[in-house]
Amino acid sequence: MKKILLIEDNDFIIKGLRYLLEQNNYSVGVSKTLSEGTIMLNENFDLVILDIMMPDGDGLNFYKKIIKNLPTIILTAKDDENIVVDAIDSGVDDYIVKPFRPKELLSRINKVFRKINEESIISIHNIVINLNTNQVFVDEQEINFTRLEYKILVLLFTNINRVVTRDVIIDYIWDITGKFVNDNTLSVYIKRIRQKLNNENIITTIKGIGYRVMR
Repeated sequence: MKKILLIEDNDFIIKGLRYLLEQNNYSVGVSKTLSEGTIMLNENFDLVILDIMMPDGDGLNFYKKIIKNLPTIILTAKDDENIVVDAIDSGVDDYIVKPFRPKELLSRINKVFRKINEESIISIHNIVINLNTNQVFVDEQEINFTRLEYKILVLLFTNINRVVTRDVIIDYIWDITGKFVNDNTLSVYIKRIRQKLNNENIITTIKGIGYRVMR
């Protein structure tokens, strides 16, 4: 069940939205202040519905500084064009002006989640990586990877057609393990990944530089 955090101080709107969302199989958390919202964001919500005019601050600034990459829909009475443009340019997924139509809001929420799901699937040739579930499929058969193998695989496959240097990969692995990793160790990981993908050519070695996955 997807979890939605509603940051809103109007009790009437909170009651109506909670009912609407729960009736459509969403789990709902409510925060009436930005400070409380900061704490609740630690609970791993999937989406935030955020009012701009909150009692303890500006919701848009809160989004820029605190929420950042979490999918967010602005739901506010502010309809100033400059604010709308600022919000969209800052990365919010949608901007809805009050008063709003509940079914339209629900449709927009569903649209955001559909977009997230589409962007969470990487499909190259016969290989599919689901970033939501951390699953890898080759010819529709799930293949198990160790944590580090999976991290390297995702790093390469999210940089399609670009060379990822050995230094970048080594630093990335080192950050995860907390231990020094050398060139030989990386070569072993790449070899194992190729074997599990059953494709020696999907990850191309760029001699003396790094690796590249081509679409």
